[in-house]
Amino acid sequence: MGNYYHHFQVTNLEQQKLRLEQLYQQQEENIARIHTLEVELTVEQLANIKAQELLKEAAEQKFEVKKQLAFYEKIMAPEKEAAGLFVENVNIVASKIPNQYHFQVTLVQQQLKRRYSKGYIELVFEGQQNGKPVKLKLAEVAKLSKKDLKFSFQYFQIINGEFTLPPNFTPDNVLVSAILTKSRWQKYAKKEKSVSWQINQ
Repeated sequence: MGNYYHHFQVTNLEQQKLRLEQLYQQQEENIARIHTLEVELTVEQLANIKAQELLKEAAEQKFEVKKQLAFYEKIMAPEKEAAGLFVENVNIVASKIPNQYHFQVTLVQQQLKRRYSKGYIELVFEGQQNGKPVKLKLAEVAKLSKKDLKFSFQYFQIINGEFTLPPNFTPDNVLVSAILTKSRWQKYAKKEKSVSWQINQ
């Protein structure tokens, strides 16, 4: 009887040991499978992120192309727009020097019969200084001559320059005026565009 129970216990222990080894092996297989799934998930997530980035980039490129097409259509197909000279765009970029900025003004002419538009631009910075509303003319904050601000073009022209605002001045808006000087071929006119202060990269 004792030998029987001893044999039974040994057999039972061997079966439990075998079962335990099988469970260990199954656990290792499950862990390996989990790691594989984690890698696959990471790869899929990275692929999705890359796909989203590519879609975003494509959308931005499409938007930029549409902007450029619209810009050149205004110039080359003026019959689709109101005729005349106007301020198309005002771009302000900060420099590495505190309170110093770079401006870029784009002028466009829309005429079926184009002559050269001639004149000059003026900029006024509207904002707050010491809690009071203040207007600063470009001549007060820049070392630019009137020649630097002149324009003479048939289709479009870009005028650039730098200016430095006072440290205690907080800009709100930029008022750009394109003044057409009176001559034999053109009447005096003043075209204005006011834009909110915005720093572009």
